[in-house]
Amino acid sequence: MKAYVAGVGMTRFEKPETREWQYWDMVREAGGAALADAGIDYTEVEQVPIGYCLQPSAAGQRAVYELGLTGVPVYNVNNNCATGATALMLARQLVEGGVCDCVLALGFERMRKGALGDGAGAGDFAASPVARHYGVMAARHGFTATPPTAQIFGAAAREHMERYGTTEAQLAAVAAKNHRHSEHNPYAQFRDVYEVGDILAARVIHHPLTKLQCSPTSDGAAAAVVVSERFARRRSLTGLAEIAGQAMATDTEESFASGSCIDVVGQPLSRAAARQAFERSGLGVEDIDVMELHDCFSVNELLTYEALGMCAPGESGELAESGATTYGGRWVVNPSGGLISKGHPLGATGLAQTAELVWQLRGEAGARQVPGARVGLAHNIGLGGAAVVTVLRAVEDGGTPPR
Repeated sequence: MKAYVAGVGMTRFEKPETREWQYWDMVREAGGAALADAGIDYTEVEQVPIGYCLQPSAAGQRAVYELGLTGVPVYNVNNNCATGATALMLARQLVEGGVCDCVLALGFERMRKGALGDGAGAGDFAASPVARHYGVMAARHGFTATPPTAQIFGAAAREHMERYGTTEAQLAAVAAKNHRHSEHNPYAQFRDVYEVGDILAARVIHHPLTKLQCSPTSDGAAAAVVVSERFARRRSLTGLAEIAGQAMATDTEESFASGSCIDVVGQPLSRAAARQAFERSGLGVEDIDVMELHDCFSVNELLTYEALGMCAPGESGELAESGATTYGGRWVVNPSGGLISKGHPLGATGLAQTAELVWQLRGEAGARQVPGARVGLAHNIGLGGAAVVTVLRAVEDGGTPPR
């Protein structure tokens, strides 16, 4: 049984502590918007996977109660930065497996100001779920007092530069593109436009990554209503996006065998998930019109270009500089502004990517619309590690699925 995204919604992503709201307020806003977009009531929802990383246990139930007290199962999901896409994947599996006809996938985060830690809690690095990943980095590059995630992705960037000749300007070109795209996104945390020179001149967080190449901490929520073919036909739902292919990959020995931070931050995961998603959809990267990629740091967008097969290994810097990944190029990547400029509330990110793609496939993205977009791809990755790749395809007639 096929699964379709019938409705999406999200809050604006905000700098922490700038808006007086609780996480349940975010979920009420984003979830309510998704239900209204689908044209259904919460009483029709059969199950709810809800993702977050930093809130207390069972926060999902407290948040969902704002939408209704119907007694349906609520699953609390945590898969690091891939949490939102993981919630979507669970919703898709429930529908495709015939367990449910209507599932609401939610993701949210209320974060603190400042850089993320290493996930150890109480400073116990050995207990960190990513201790093995940082161990690879420390063995090759050492460990400094800068933010841990910036260190490990900065190390990956330096390795790419040393191995392939990638330049700092090429890394900055990714960030400049995404900041430029966010100018037209009313949901984005930042909407200022920067040129490559501005990106390079910004404060260095961990060489070669400057502040404007790093995703910020953010508050926000996003949601998607996932339905079956029979539900869509029965309710005559329109504006659907078929989940044509989706896959998750986690770490294998390949992630650690080379001792390279390029591998340990997830390029092999992304490659494996993309391969499976393309196989399941019957599509390839050449069929994609618009993408939302996990640019937690500028280098990760370059690594993902290569993992998806958009270019050969080592050619991603040239691809970014060429204009092939913006309007008028071969693909439009991160029309929302990406994590770097739109923001990155961990549990919401994957579902915010879904929302942007659904709006693009419907032709509802306003000034950031990708002309003729019919197929989209989302890539959501979490260090430690999980990568989810989702291929979405517009229902061609704009109406309900064919019988």
